[in-house]
Amino acid sequence: MATLASRIRLEDRECPLSTTVEHVGEWWTLLILHDAFDGYTRFDQFEENLGISSSMLTTRLKTLVADGLLERRPYQSHPVRYEYVLTDLGRSLRPVIVALAAWGNARLAPEQRSMILVDANSGEEVEPVVVDARTGRRLDDSDAYVFAAGPAASPVMRSRYATRAQAPAPAD
Repeated sequence: MATLASRIRLEDRECPLSTTVEHVGEWWTLLILHDAFDGYTRFDQFEENLGISSSMLTTRLKTLVADGLLERRPYQSHPVRYEYVLTDLGRSLRPVIVALAAWGNARLAPEQRSMILVDANSGEEVEPVVVDARTGRRLDDSDAYVFAAGPAASPVMRSRYATRAQAPAPAD
């Protein structure tokens, strides 16, 4: 991924949340990714749908390609034109985008929602939640699930989480 910008504090550079926000936390980036999940691949499609300036779109697409979230592929040779296709890394962000949209919708009355997530086969609205893959338990309980220092944590990170639940010791 691209080098982190200087706006991240030195002590946050190892935090996965800080580094993730550095890559996908910009307004246009999330909207471009949302459009890509909806099947948009071409510059003019993104530009028209988002109402974004061509210079801003060019900048954001270059960053998404450099970060490995989109791949730039030629789809026409005369003149050469490119499309922007989600990579595996980019596709792995779909649950995050879905969760953000669900969080926004949860704060609206049903009749105020302009977009909902539905089962593609039944058309029934679904309620996205984030769960632990092993147990299936919802992760929205901040008393039941807490962050802890991981194996690569610096002394600063270990100190931050010293009073929190400790990660289990590795098996011998």
